[in-house]
Order: sequence, then C-alpha cells, then structure tokens
Amino acid sequence: MPLIKSAYNPIFPFKNGHFSTIYSSKFRPTPKLAQERERLELIDGDFMDVDWSFSKKQSQKVAILLHGLEGNAQRTYIVGQAKILVENGWNVAAVNFRGCSGEPNLSYQSYNAGKTDDLEAVINLILNKNKYSEIALVGFSLGGNLLLKYLGERGTFPKEIKKAVSISTPVSLRGSLESLNEFSNWVYRKSFLIKLREKYRMKMKDFPEKMTALDYKKITSLLAFDNLYTAPAHGFKDAYDYYEKNSSLQFIPNINIPVYLLNAENDSFLSAACYPEQLASKMKNLHLEIPKYGGHVGFHQTNAQYYSEARTVAFLNEGIY
Repeated sequence: MPLIKSAYNPIFPFKNGHFSTIYSSKFRPTPKLAQERERLELIDGDFMDVDWSFSKKQSQKVAILLHGLEGNAQRTYIVGQAKILVENGWNVAAVNFRGCSGEPNLSYQSYNAGKTDDLEAVINLILNKNKYSEIALVGFSLGGNLLLKYLGERGTFPKEIKKAVSISTPVSLRGSLESLNEFSNWVYRKSFLIKLREKYRMKMKDFPEKMTALDYKKITSLLAFDNLYTAPAHGFKDAYDYYEKNSSLQFIPNINIPVYLLNAENDSFLSAACYPEQLASKMKNLHLEIPKYGGHVGFHQTNAQYYSEARTVAFLNEGIY
C-alpha cells in the first residue's frame, strides 16, 4: 500500500515531540472508564491480569490492548483508547504484562518485547470463555512490537483476529535503544531505569540464587538491565541477541491481515529503521502513517480524544483507507 498522507497537525505546543510525549504521559487527565479485573493463570504457575471494559450494547467484537515498557492497563493512553473503543461498540481487554498489574509476578521471568506466548495465552482465554466473532490487537510501543511479532512469526492464528493497530512502535529494538541513549532522551532513560531497577531489587528477594546485589549495582543503563536480567531470564545469550531475535521488522513481511502502523517523525524513541516506508510500499496489508508530529504516544487532539485513538477506531470499524 502507498504511504498514508497524514492530516495530523496539532496546535503549537504539541508540535514539539518532547512536549507531546511528556504531556501525554504525565499531564493528560485520565478519562473515566469502568474496568473489571480478571486473573489469567498461566501454565508455568505464574499469572497475568486483564482489565475488561464493556460496550453498553452487546458486542461480538473485542480489542486486546497491549501497553508499553513499564506500563499497565491504567495508563492514560490505554484508558483513552479503551474508552473510545467502548463508545464505538467494542469490548476491551486491556492486558497487564507479568509484574505490571501492581502485584509482583511469581516467576523469575517477567515480560519482554517479543514474549508472544503470553499474548497467545490471553487470546486463548478470550476465545475459550466468549463467543467473539472479531478480535483486534492494539499495541503501544513495546506492546506494538509484540503484536507485530506475534502476527508475523506464526503461520496461522485464530481466524477471529481480523485487524491490528501498532502505535509508536520500535520495530527495531536495538535501534530504539540507541535512540534512547542519545543525550536528549536522558529524562525518559532515567525514568525507565528507576522503575526497572526497583523491580529487579524486589525480585532479588525471591530469586537470590539468580539475582545479586552486585549485579543490581551494575544496572546503570537500559543495556545493562537487558544484559543482566531480560536476556538471561528469557533464554537469550545477551541483550543484543534479545534485540535481534525479537525486533518485529523481520516479521512484518509475513503478516497477512490489515495492520495500521502509526509512528511520528519526531518520536525520539525511534530510529530510522522504525519507519519501514519501502516495505509498506510493497505490502498490501501494511498501512503506514508517519505524521510530522506526535512524539512518543503523544498524538494530542483534545484531552478527550487523541488523533491516534480516533484513527484506531476508524481503521478497525471502517477501514479508513
């Protein structure tokens, strides 16, 4: 498909990528939305929590929402997207990855950008308990990479999965890490690192044979965290092996359902490889929009409705292109 010409043109402050990113993450008022929690028991003895929201009218459609690094189902970008979907006839299952629902998970492993078996477990839960005729996958940042990898690495998946939306997605994980390591991104890097170090410190109590105070002191960068925890916990040689095997860019050509990828040009989390224009021009299923503005998950239109939220609903309900 040809690249989508973007109509997104926000008011002045939101033309700045850092302003868009920080305002949307820290200052946008969280929309009001009812959520009901369901716990999913995993086959390895661990658990994940899913927060449900329901359309007022009985619906045969459900959207599975996947958050980003150190997010959860209560983050404003998840709630905002869920609210608009519910208002447009969708039920919503907002996933909390392992250890992200406010309660530490039980196993040594947690989540990562390519852990598609956990997404598969959520999909199976929904299909086994409900009679939905249509499932949509909607992912943000790390969650976007996860869903693209899921769709592209499998020869088959449930026929109910009809479309997917991926927003502000680092389809090249190593490239995104290198972008985050730039000086201008120090505030985001620091914020992620504080949260990840705290999770490591808490998990040390349960797994002292695998996690040590000495290694904890060595976690001074995102790369170090992935080398000392993400890679060994999930079966990779090192951080670069993890990035290489889980970057979704290599899986996108195999996707056989319509996918909408929305990545802002001024998203400082993304590298050049995260804008697969040549790939989109050759693929009939990949709809790629690259607005000039938007930052990282910061497509402000009004506080009540973001551009990305409206585009997601339009893509899922109408096809828009």
